Amino acid sequence: MDLHLRGKRVLITGASKGIGAAAAEAFAEEGAHLLLAARSGEALKPLADRLRAAHQIDATTSIVDLRKPEDVARLAKEAVDIDVLVNNAGDIPGGSIDKIDEAIWRHAWELKVFGYINLTRYIYAQMKAKGGGVIVNDIGAAGEKFDANYICGSAGNAALMAFTRALGGKSLAHNIRVVGINPGPVGTDRHVTLLKTRAMHEFGDESRYKEFQKSLPLGRPAHAREIGDLMAFLASDRAGYTSGVIYTVDGGISAGWG
Repeated sequence: MDLHLRGKRVLITGASKGIGAAAAEAFAEEGAHLLLAARSGEALKPLADRLRAAHQIDATTSIVDLRKPEDVARLAKEAVDIDVLVNNAGDIPGGSIDKIDEAIWRHAWELKVFGYINLTRYIYAQMKAKGGGVIVNDIGAAGEKFDANYICGSAGNAALMAFTRALGGKSLAHNIRVVGINPGPVGTDRHVTLLKTRAMHEFGDESRYKEFQKSLPLGRPAHAREIGDLMAFLASDRAGYTSGVIYTVDGGISAGWG
């Protein structure tokens, strides 16, 4: 299926690895031009170089920390002509209310919650001025299936779900679509690291981390590319009447799996 994304300009934050890198692959294969943003350039530049060579697209990079207002403003200026924004940067830690103090909580939300909101504020205004666009927020299923042991993430994701629905509910008046995706477990490096830590704690052997995946739907987490492909579809005109909604991709976990 041709998603009609060829020549579109796409900004992806948190693009150096995981879902962000998978999204970059998906958009590049559709012929979209990329602006890839992350805090570290070590993985970002090789990714951009590879996608540029493989798909004959433009792929540029921007090293930014979205916790810093000046970096957010700079990235928005670099992205003044984009058609699609994929908000993806975030690293909210696990932990219960007694483990996550105010400093940790604020640090996490400065990137995952306020980073999304602040960048969207700039980009939405730019899209409105140029006549339209699409904003895709990568949020997380903990925002709808609450977890006391991931309380900072559950609360932050729930806030971003409300933000996405509120903004996207009226945005078509400006020819802008705002949608969200709630991935459940995704087989990224972060996911594996969390499971290895749990396996070491429970079994004394981090190599047994895959035992925790056996209870998941299909016995595995989602592939990052499954999320990236959905991002590309939702950003395309094939989903042109879709705004203000959240798509959950968790194999049915939040609907009652297990």
